[in-house]
Amino acid sequence: LVYPYSEALLAVMEEPSCYQDAAGDGNWIEAMESEIQSINKNKTWELVKLLAGQKPIGLKWVYKLKKNAEGEIVKYKARLVAKGYVQRQGIDYEEVFAPVARLETVRLILALAANRSWEVHHLDVKTAFLNGELIEDVYVSQPEGYEKKGQEEMVLKLRKALYGLKQAPRAWNVKLDGSLKKIGFRKCVTEPAVYTRGEGLSKLVLGVYVDDLLVTGGDPREIEIFKKQMTSEFEMSDLGLLSFYLGIEVEQKKDFITVKQTGYAKKVLEQFGMSDCNATRIPMDPGMKLDADKQGERTDATRYRRIIGCLRYLLHTRPDMSYSVGMASRFMEKPTVKHFNAVKQILRYLKGTLNLGLVYTQEKKPEVLVGYTDSDSGGDVVGRRSIGGMVFYLNEGLITWNSHKEKTVALSSCEAEFMAATAAAKQALWLRNLLGEITGTEPKAVSLYVDNSSAIALMKNPVFHGRSKHIDVKFHFIRECVEREQIVVKKIHTLEQKADALTKPMPAVKFSVMKHLLGVRELELEDHQA
Repeated sequence: LVYPYSEALLAVMEEPSCYQDAAGDGNWIEAMESEIQSINKNKTWELVKLLAGQKPIGLKWVYKLKKNAEGEIVKYKARLVAKGYVQRQGIDYEEVFAPVARLETVRLILALAANRSWEVHHLDVKTAFLNGELIEDVYVSQPEGYEKKGQEEMVLKLRKALYGLKQAPRAWNVKLDGSLKKIGFRKCVTEPAVYTRGEGLSKLVLGVYVDDLLVTGGDPREIEIFKKQMTSEFEMSDLGLLSFYLGIEVEQKKDFITVKQTGYAKKVLEQFGMSDCNATRIPMDPGMKLDADKQGERTDATRYRRIIGCLRYLLHTRPDMSYSVGMASRFMEKPTVKHFNAVKQILRYLKGTLNLGLVYTQEKKPEVLVGYTDSDSGGDVVGRRSIGGMVFYLNEGLITWNSHKEKTVALSSCEAEFMAATAAAKQALWLRNLLGEITGTEPKAVSLYVDNSSAIALMKNPVFHGRSKHIDVKFHFIRECVEREQIVVKKIHTLEQKADALTKPMPAVKFSVMKHLLGVRELELEDHQA
């Protein structure tokens, strides 16, 4: 998911706020003309008289500057947006849901492509929502600056969707889904925003995030054929090899693919006045236990939430910050100076680790899923619930991770590990099935590493005994997974437990070791060595 505050940060301050501000700039006028031309070319609306009892929805111009990873302007974009907040369910719209690819799915595709030496290409559908066909009768007012002279009292009846309408994402997704199936793609059951076509070297894998399409495969000719097919159906922008995606910087080389958010991280520090702060080696001091601090001095809650929102979006490439950001996120309702100081330390850590990211390499062997799960029993001082952590790798490439507070209090470390492993088992099954669908192979068992022998015995033993009968039935789900051989639970030494850094704060030396074990790399150095 893209968090609201991170979206605001990815935007820029030079954008006009209304039509009057943009009307005097030739770049914005050209962008508005291009938008109107796209709408007319697509036959999005027709001019009609407003029927009795109908009320038109207002339109608004929205202006965005599209920039690359270096902050250079690459496009002036003017979008005509409907004021969808006045729509009424059952009258103006019905279904609104539309799936998008999870970013962990995107990382899985990148890891798969790197291992097989596939190129990942990036396509953008221009004015995507204008292609969605409406089934409801929707009327909008004429756009500001483009009213028909002598017919100002008339309105526009929409044949196709506009940005801002509540049903627009749904209508576009239905249209895209139909178009992809028409040219031979099959939708994945496990992940509805991922499509596949073909077998062997001709296989294509497609990930959809609204109007951004990521396509990869073993035969570059198949990718070119796909591009031509999509261009004949929609107005497309071919962005070439994937290099920048939702604020994430991607670099593709022959033997590896890297992902990082250096540019975004710099903007975070700049926005909150921390660009010149002193860096620190760890995001949270060892032994620190944040609590509600009810007697502490209150701080600006809005600013605190904005920082947390921006930091959470950084977690898409920075698992080393998952625990500290997750801990700070629990006190957004009434943050105090104590909580704010903890967040400032995270920002100081970010200052010293701007170039950290993930690397996916070519390993020249079949893809295998491996997971690690750990728990810090009673790690939450407020409710004495355990902090669970999990990480999953495709071969050696880190693709998904999570640091979370358990919903139930554990009575022992064995029970805490058992509960954390159950949460990891659900993620493992989803990844297992998704990988099987994408590759077209039979799903293989996922190895899950746990560092608690008692918990492993409890997972493998199907008998309910005195030590486990009080545990909620839902946590025994992992036993069935083990019995069906979908998951193989293995013992690992605590020093090699890769999920350990997601359950507790650590001293600098140990944190540095665990960070490297986790798979986070200094990418400038990695690129130089490569």
